[in-house]
Amino acid sequence: MNSVTFSQPRTAVFFAGTAFLFFAALQFGNKQPFIPKQSENPVAIADDSSRLYVPDDLAATLWAEAPMFYNPTNMDIDAKGRVWITEAVNYRDFNTKPAERLSHRQKGDRVMILEDKDGDGKAESSKVFVEDTLLTSPLGIAVIGNKTIVSCAPNLIIYTDKDGDDKPDSREVFLTGFGGFDHDHSLHSLIAGPDGKYYFNTGNAGPHKVTDKSGWTLRSGSLYAGGTPYNKSNQGNQKSDDGKVWVGGLALRINPDGTGLKVLGHNFRNSYEVCLDSYGNMWQNDNDDQVITCRVSFLQEGGNAGYFSADGNRFWQADRRPGQDIFTTHWHQEDPGVMPAGDNTGAGSPTGIVFYEGDALGKNYRGMLLSCEAGRNVIFAYQPVKKGAGFELDRKNLISSFPQANERYEWYETDNDYRKWFRPSDVAVGPDGAIYVADWYDPVVGGHAMKDKKGYGRIYRITPKGKKLVTPKLDLSSTAGLIEALKNPAINVRALGFEGLKKKGDAVLGDIKKLLTIENPFHQARAIWLMAQLGEEGKKETGKLLMSGNASHRLAAFRALKAIGATDPYLLQMSKDPDVAIRREVGIALRDLKAQQSLPVIKELVNRYDGEDPWMLEAIGTAAFGKENEVYAYVNEKFPAAPDKWGNAKANLIWRLHPVSAVDDVKMRALSEKVAIPQRRKAITAIGFINDKKAVDAMTVLSKSTLPDVAGQASYWLNFRKTNDWADLANWEETNAVAMTPAYRQMLEMKKTVADKSQNLTTRIDLAKKMAADPDGGNILLDMRVQGQLQDTIARSVSEIIFKHPDQNVRVVASQFFPRNGKVMKTDFIARMSAVPSNGEKIFSNTCAACHKHGKTGAEIGPDLTEIHKKFDKTALLDAIINPSAAMVFGYESYTIVTKSGETYFGFLLSDGANVVLKDAAGQQHSIKSDQIKSREKMPLSLMPEPTALNLNEQDLADLTGYLLNFK
Repeated sequence: MNSVTFSQPRTAVFFAGTAFLFFAALQFGNKQPFIPKQSENPVAIADDSSRLYVPDDLAATLWAEAPMFYNPTNMDIDAKGRVWITEAVNYRDFNTKPAERLSHRQKGDRVMILEDKDGDGKAESSKVFVEDTLLTSPLGIAVIGNKTIVSCAPNLIIYTDKDGDDKPDSREVFLTGFGGFDHDHSLHSLIAGPDGKYYFNTGNAGPHKVTDKSGWTLRSGSLYAGGTPYNKSNQGNQKSDDGKVWVGGLALRINPDGTGLKVLGHNFRNSYEVCLDSYGNMWQNDNDDQVITCRVSFLQEGGNAGYFSADGNRFWQADRRPGQDIFTTHWHQEDPGVMPAGDNTGAGSPTGIVFYEGDALGKNYRGMLLSCEAGRNVIFAYQPVKKGAGFELDRKNLISSFPQANERYEWYETDNDYRKWFRPSDVAVGPDGAIYVADWYDPVVGGHAMKDKKGYGRIYRITPKGKKLVTPKLDLSSTAGLIEALKNPAINVRALGFEGLKKKGDAVLGDIKKLLTIENPFHQARAIWLMAQLGEEGKKETGKLLMSGNASHRLAAFRALKAIGATDPYLLQMSKDPDVAIRREVGIALRDLKAQQSLPVIKELVNRYDGEDPWMLEAIGTAAFGKENEVYAYVNEKFPAAPDKWGNAKANLIWRLHPVSAVDDVKMRALSEKVAIPQRRKAITAIGFINDKKAVDAMTVLSKSTLPDVAGQASYWLNFRKTNDWADLANWEETNAVAMTPAYRQMLEMKKTVADKSQNLTTRIDLAKKMAADPDGGNILLDMRVQGQLQDTIARSVSEIIFKHPDQNVRVVASQFFPRNGKVMKTDFIARMSAVPSNGEKIFSNTCAACHKHGKTGAEIGPDLTEIHKKFDKTALLDAIINPSAAMVFGYESYTIVTKSGETYFGFLLSDGANVVLKDAAGQQHSIKSDQIKSREKMPLSLMPEPTALNLNEQDLADLTGYLLNFK
């Protein structure tokens, strides 16, 4: 594919009056340029926050802004070039009082239509399409003909405008049952695919129990519950009507008539959108729990994206193995059955995504994947390059509110840098070929919070410099007009051409075949998808393309035939195709076929596996679903080497298949000194994913190996698996007994007196103070407080002592249950203080490093802060430190568990199910049998203590933020 050169100077969109100030600052090194005061309308004045920087051959203009609309979460562009916006002014009503919002809507959120009627490149018309009580923070919109499809959990809603007056004449709840009401991790936008079907996704705020119009039911969940008061219960390991367990966020497909709901990928955290190119490749981005592991991915159909454990009952933290880096463990990249994660984009909050296939911007931009990164104030660009059965993604910064995205300039450091308020929530392509960017505009992003009470928003338009783009007038009544619609760069506009031509049947087949030789390859692909649905003759012509010398045509043809259920006669033929991407698709098509029909084809795929390609390996694993033992037998036949002499192909195949019948061979490989340590580790991992008593016995043998790496890893797996998949496969010894030392017994005696309300209060307080300073006593006081055995008077009396306890875990947990006697710290005051970063580094090492990693320093109990400077400005970071419970990071909510025997555990929930696993503030993991739990409570406060609990003053916080924000 062609690539864009980004080494050219980047140009900016700005308003008259500030250009000189900005560039003068660059030229003369002015450390503190003048920044105009923000007015009621943030970009109506000339300040740098209104600029977007783009490649030199493009221009960016402000196309529309509030009050024409508010808080844009998603957009689509119709055949007339009008921009449709979903508003979310009711976003997080549980966090923000409605009275504080200028734009609050009592009747529900709205869908707005914006239009540039005079063609001057700026919208001047704005009107309400619908305002509906069913709409609370809708996150997606698709406009397909007279249907407007809005995504707003729990519903996917279709509004139909039958008479064309831009008002809905009917409303249909197309699908319902999605989790995540008023939650970011919920139902996202829908698009029409090149096959005429609808594609959409939802985040992991389940459970999702959705029945399509044919009666097929999706059941999906995980252990994640939280983020809003409405998302209270969820669980993994649920089976859908296809007999499969789908977890976390999902990519889905459905027929326009509401039948045929199908899962195309799962186990995302919160992929904001899924997009398709015209060949049917699916793309997505995804957020993370940390601030260093966001990603942009090619989504292989059926792919497990690797956020939770396979059953959805454990967070990634619970599954972290010794020696794994965060990116690897966060997306389970060393687990069999998980797809490659794609490009690690680092810190951020990914949002909208689109694939640009038009010619209006120039051929260098054709085939470009655009991914919004709201946390970093940038839109990333990729031109995916085929690599094996997958793609290589080389990231560039295409659009940003900074001259060079991701960098903070010391000379421009201010307390309120409004350039950081650029939060691209969505990116879309218009029928004119322009790129449109919706800006949520807020000082923060993520964490279920918003700071801008006015609900301001804006839309930018990106066009070629010096060229006026015009929306074409489409004639949808003629074949020629419908073909032009099919070729249109706007995704849901070309759906109109597809449907119109499909209705004409094989009468238009000759006209469609002519598209196979036109210059734009994406137009060729669209023609192939359509041909397969133009009757028997069209299907026959599509089948002929499987013999084409053009591999892209063969790929599109195979997928197009698969979409209509017509690939069975071609499976064996295409399993021998020289193009590995086509063989990948064959593997995917085999998943639900019986062994008798699929095994000959799988054997051909195995014969051609190169031993390296992770995408092809996953496709073979998909094909072998439910047939692992039979495929393993063939792998042994194909590669007859002894376990210590396996090549990469056999080793990787058996790791991916990991059937019970392979245990003995894999154990022999793990015990061999002839096998390299990384390969021994992979063999042990394969056994760790076999849920059978034979695997437990093998791992027990490995734990006694004389090879230190083998014994250590096997011991890890035994200790880990006994809390989940292997819990019922052996008799595990209890390991949680408390050592009853004399000092501990003394603390228990004091506890009796402190809890006895008939005793003298002064005596009880004195004893409680002694306990609060004691290593054992502090923990006992915490248990008493949790279980309601320590009254408020005594708790207040020991507060200062327990917040100085030598055990950080005690101090942190105490912040949840004991009153805080410290003074209130004001963010705006601290933000104006001069910082000493060198002192901030010492504070981090002495205070924060016990839980957080920054660079190479610190622990990995809480979120990694290495790249926090790329996500937060000074004010937002101070707010997060001073008020840690205001917007807790997903996956770091804390729980208190009290057992039937009276033990109390407090920490992050890592795993749920027959065994519940918590990680406390010291990083220690505790496994509790669920049937022994008396009570479990999710705590309203963050595990991170407030600064007063850590003995930090205002200057300390100024220094700390100075260090974190200026990290190199």
